[in-house]
Amino acid sequence: MLAGILLVPAFANAQTPPADPAAKTEESSTAVDDDIVAEEQSFHQIIKDKFIEGDPLYMTPVLLCLIIGLAIALERIITLNLATTNTKKLLLKVEEALASGGVEAAKEITRDTKGPVASIFTQGLMRYAEGIDMVEKSIVSYGSVEMGRLEKGLIWISLFIALAPMLGFFGTVVGMIFAFDTIEAAGDISPSIVAGGIKIALLTTVAGLIAAMILQLFYNYLVSKIDSLVNDMEDASISLVDILVKHKLTGK
Repeated sequence: MLAGILLVPAFANAQTPPADPAAKTEESSTAVDDDIVAEEQSFHQIIKDKFIEGDPLYMTPVLLCLIIGLAIALERIITLNLATTNTKKLLLKVEEALASGGVEAAKEITRDTKGPVASIFTQGLMRYAEGIDMVEKSIVSYGSVEMGRLEKGLIWISLFIALAPMLGFFGTVVGMIFAFDTIEAAGDISPSIVAGGIKIALLTTVAGLIAAMILQLFYNYLVSKIDSLVNDMEDASISLVDILVKHKLTGK
């Protein structure tokens, strides 16, 4: 009888299958993935909750400033990158065309090339017969036009940079007024009432400052890109005049 009792646990232990390490690893990996998904969802949920807590009536204008400002900034970034030209290569092609086919061949090269530098070259070559002074005046005048095109849209980004914090501060002030009205109605300065009202009021300020900081980064990048293009335009224009003088085409 005693031997039978001792054999039952031993037989039970022998029938228990060993744990599979691969299964444990898969379960732990699945748990980690679930945690990551839960974390991402919680982040978006937090943003949504903060937007609602700050009152959509005051948070929506700030969000619109950010969205419209980013749309204009992205459009400007694409346009400015497409306007970038290899000026050294273009000058070399123009010089070769002048030497082989004259001004008409050079104008064909500049017309087939995109960008403000090529457009300025075309205007300068069209005035070559009127003398070097007219070439320089044409380059300067059309350079101002091209610079205005490059700076198109920056004024709106600057507006949204200034407007977003103002809208945030406006929502904060209105929220503080409502908070003090709640305190007055309650007849008691409760820490929960004061803290809750101030927290909700300050959310619009935080949103406005975040929107302004994001747009400011894009604005500074665009300004630096435009400055680089303008410098290339000026250097290339001087080089074009030197090439025209070298080949003595301005007096023909």
